[in-house]
Amino acid sequence: MTYLVIKALISGIIIAIVSEVAKRSPALGALIVSLPLVSILAIIWLWRDTGDSERIAAHMTATVWYVLPTLPMFIAMPLMLRAGVAFWPSLAASCAMTAALYLLTVWMLSKFGVSL
Repeated sequence: MTYLVIKALISGIIIAIVSEVAKRSPALGALIVSLPLVSILAIIWLWRDTGDSERIAAHMTATVWYVLPTLPMFIAMPLMLRAGVAFWPSLAASCAMTAALYLLTVWMLSKFGVSL
């Protein structure tokens, strides 16, 4: 249980730092967020928990495929916000689009024999 609390605290601290940095400098906050900190933490936790190289390799490969459908969100949401769409509807539409793109990605990859 202590280990789970430590993992949650470290992960939460990173999110808090990024949100504080982004208040002062959106570009620096974006740079920090663009670093694969969550992925690095996840693979460290996974390695510590399992020591399974194949599981980590599979996790990282799946991460690559799941990152791709998230990228349009980072284009669509700023466009909507700048076009005057309110924050919550922009976020909801971006999340819905991302979910649809996840499903499309998984479906398309299955056609090529890639299972996520």
